[in-house]
Amino acid sequence: MYLENLVVDAFDPQRLGRFWQEALGSETLTDDPGIFETRLAVADGPVLDLCFQRVSEPPVDPPRLVPAVAGGERRDAEVERLLALGARRRADGASEDVLTDPEGNPFRLAEEAASYAGTGPLAAVTLDSADTDRDVAFWAWLTGWTEVPALGPGTRTLRHPSGRGPALELRPERNPQGASKNRMHLDVRLEAGEVQDDAADGIAARGGDVLRVDWGELPWRPYTDPSGNEFCVLPVSSGA
Repeated sequence: MYLENLVVDAFDPQRLGRFWQEALGSETLTDDPGIFETRLAVADGPVLDLCFQRVSEPPVDPPRLVPAVAGGERRDAEVERLLALGARRRADGASEDVLTDPEGNPFRLAEEAASYAGTGPLAAVTLDSADTDRDVAFWAWLTGWTEVPALGPGTRTLRHPSGRGPALELRPERNPQGASKNRMHLDVRLEAGEVQDDAADGIAARGGDVLRVDWGELPWRPYTDPSGNEFCVLPVSSGA
């Protein structure tokens, strides 16, 4: 399996997707009614698709997944660039998640640090975790990524085996999982020779669970990790 998508619920997929495409310098994959997809490719590293899908329900619970945009040495200039694209400053004056995107999803600017070297424009994706030791092992198995030194106390960090592309960070839980759907989630895809039932068994054995939804027949399967974060397992690509 490998990490393929960052999926974002959106009232206006085109508007939100184009904001993130401009922010990250990615390329359009899909621009259809109800969905916008853009591809972020890091040279000699992973490819991550950002998929914006239309929903009508407003977010209820605090976010458990927060992206981090590379800030670099010219952090103030980067903040101004993002504000010009449609980002907003947090009304509560929060210091960590300093901005929100046009639909109010918080994101932060990553500090300049060796741990973020080679990430590209998306420095990290950070997930809340009730047990970072447990969850870093779960996500390492799920994605094939490897652990690297972390920045924050208690935080555990995974990177693609190439050492390039965004970090996947597991931070001590700040927002307990609520009853509503996560506004952002990750998708992994099966590789040639892998089957859904084996993936389901491995997820259960490591503390994950099937996400019970009434979405009809789907080609992918939704799950939660041991801390309740949603993710989907996609079938083997038709081109594999």
